[in-house]
Amino acid sequence: MNALPQPPSPPDPRPAGGPAAGDGAERSAFAIELRPLGFGAPLRWLAQGWRDFRRCPGIGLFYGACFMAMGWLLMTVFEHAPAYVLALSAGFLLTGPFFCLGLYQASRHLERGEQPDLGDSLLAWDRRAGTLAIFGFVLLVLEMLWGRASLIVFAVSFDGMPDFKGSLLALVNPENLQFIVAYLLVGGLFAGLIFAVSVVSIPMILDRQTDAITAGLTSLRLVLTQPAVMLFWGALITLIVVLAMLPWFAGLLVAGPVLGHASWHAYRAAVAD
Repeated sequence: MNALPQPPSPPDPRPAGGPAAGDGAERSAFAIELRPLGFGAPLRWLAQGWRDFRRCPGIGLFYGACFMAMGWLLMTVFEHAPAYVLALSAGFLLTGPFFCLGLYQASRHLERGEQPDLGDSLLAWDRRAGTLAIFGFVLLVLEMLWGRASLIVFAVSFDGMPDFKGSLLALVNPENLQFIVAYLLVGGLFAGLIFAVSVVSIPMILDRQTDAITAGLTSLRLVLTQPAVMLFWGALITLIVVLAMLPWFAGLLVAGPVLGHASWHAYRAAVAD
């Protein structure tokens, strides 16, 4: 029997040699547009973060209290292990974008003209749990490496681990200049790396369908292509956090949520839709 004639195939809508719609090339981290930022942009983000905090103070104070309580817990648990305190307290603050997920969700709702809800903010991770877990694991590995490097610096600088008071005095003692330089170099390396890969990654994962690698590379691109603005933003975050920690972490009650809301606006300003 003769085969029935087949209808002609529809024309291929793709350009010759080009990817299909939705292929990986379209989702590439290097294809995502980054907006140019003015040097004063971080100050504007802080003002927007303060505005969001005032619009939903209950949610902000809840997360601020969590930040403050975690600071107390770190100080209590690691009181007799100063090297861990110095590394983990700094690292905890640098992994803040992951813990601020609920604040990003609140700012996201405010941006849409919706009323944010505490329960919804607590469950913001649910829709993107897998991707957030992968990114959180990366931050955890970097944090563990930072802690180990800090222990090595302590071990080669002192005969045994100093007590908590002794370690703080060592940081400001001019006789320990070699230790101070080594510790700051190690801390600065890991701090810069964590900041670079996470500055806009978590809000980006929350806001759009993207994977952890694409989000991390986009964040890294932003820091590398606009280093002055992002360095200023990182310095502002560091200064605010250090000042907030001085009165037994009490300042984090307000500074933490304001920085969380501000980080959402940093992402929205830097990464094009």
